[in-house]
Amino acid sequence: MARLRVPAVLGFYDDADDLLHVAEKARVQEGFKNLDAYSPYPVHGMEEALGLQRSWVSTAARVGLFVGAFLGFTFQSWASAIDWPVNIGGKPFISWPAWIPITFETGVLLAGFCNLFALMIACGIYPKPKTIILSKRITNDRFVMTIPVKDPEEEKRAIAFLRRHKVLKIKIADRIDQERERVVFRAVPEGGGTESS
Repeated sequence: MARLRVPAVLGFYDDADDLLHVAEKARVQEGFKNLDAYSPYPVHGMEEALGLQRSWVSTAARVGLFVGAFLGFTFQSWASAIDWPVNIGGKPFISWPAWIPITFETGVLLAGFCNLFALMIACGIYPKPKTIILSKRITNDRFVMTIPVKDPEEEKRAIAFLRRHKVLKIKIADRIDQERERVVFRAVPEGGGTESS
């Protein structure tokens, strides 16, 4: 789960398509920045709707692939030609066609480890992660759009925007209580959603 930026206005929806359309309108038409969405399952097209950049995790895996393949090939070359050169049937000491499987395997092995560790760093999954639950229903049947706000005017604009787009409920995340590891919400001005979570 991504880190929540507070203060923020949260809009709860019961349909993934509604969340997708609201996310795109919030970014493109209203100009809100640093938007985030929470859902019980991946929603196709949400990255584009939120304007998220391509993740650097695949680049880390690609670098691991090339470094691993290079190290595997280099080790085989060193072992065959320098450390223990053995003339077998007149073949050259660096017989690269025979080394392709090991080169591939070491590349894939290092790429896998780089992918795992890069994903853990990117997602903040360290030993003892601090996961703050916004609502128990997010993992069940609710979709949440978060709009970080800087001042009361932007907060009013975000609330008005969500009310215009079929929101079930609106919450305002005021701050994060680090001691209890929970989000502190405050009351929404009159006219907000009424469903309980």
